[in-house]
Amino acid sequence: MDNILVAENIVKNFGDFKALNNISINVPRESIFGLLGPNGAGKTTFIRIINQITMPDFGKIYFDGNKLQPDDVHYIGYLPEERGLYKRMKVGEQALYLAQLKGLSKNDAKNRLNYWFEKFDIGAWWNKKVEELSKGMAQKVQFIITVLHEPKLLIFDEPFTGFDPINANLIKEEILNLQKKGSTIIFSTHRMESVEELCEYIALIHRANKVLDGKLVDIKKQFKTNTFEVGLITDQKENLLIDIKERFDISPASFKSLEDDIKLNIQLKKEESSTDLIRFLNSKSIINHYVEVIPSANDIFIKAVEQNS
Repeated sequence: MDNILVAENIVKNFGDFKALNNISINVPRESIFGLLGPNGAGKTTFIRIINQITMPDFGKIYFDGNKLQPDDVHYIGYLPEERGLYKRMKVGEQALYLAQLKGLSKNDAKNRLNYWFEKFDIGAWWNKKVEELSKGMAQKVQFIITVLHEPKLLIFDEPFTGFDPINANLIKEEILNLQKKGSTIIFSTHRMESVEELCEYIALIHRANKVLDGKLVDIKKQFKTNTFEVGLITDQKENLLIDIKERFDISPASFKSLEDDIKLNIQLKKEESSTDLIRFLNSKSIINHYVEVIPSANDIFIKAVEQNS
């Protein structure tokens, strides 16, 4: 697989505190990669190492096929969770300055900024000071500054914080557009619904250790519990439930009853197949709904953290 970023055995300590313990992660080119973990897991430390804000105590980072170099900053865009705009500078002046730090000429920077300001309908903000903007408005500006130099790798740390649903959706669409244009995106968030929508690959860090990584679809298969959601039609609810409970495990929280309909989750034992379940249910009732329960990213997050605590 063609990876734009490869981290090999990264270790980082702050005094006696171990922030990262032998972390190895591969980020496929042109993917959206979810970097997940509870607060304090080590995600931000790992991101800071990629951006060369801090250096690892041990291990190596390879970017675009070569060992990470200081000049690679021109090919990486980073939107930190804690925003860093100068509050008393005017928006346009500051955006031009930061764009030039990323290697753009003043003319190129201004042309690209005009495009993005028009796209986001914020041209009237050019001469405003950052302190005059709301948190969401300031985050729009910083998002533009982050992507302006069209980097190969974009790192977004909680990019939707402070946005209303409309603007959060706008940013989500732009992230997808950037991926289509060839950018690779590392996406760190606690919003698991965003992981479901955007991420093809994920890695989960907990207590400085990587506890899982890979394709999200493959990880979901690993966490399946052989559980099926079924909808049944019967005029003998009580008898049917007794029969089912005698043979299968039922999730109590899943049970719903509407007139002659029953909806519930049934977990099969290792030696049983979905065919066995269908035959059994068909002999007792009418099946009107049948689907395997696939764990969500949120379910996987919680279970993986609990297993490694």
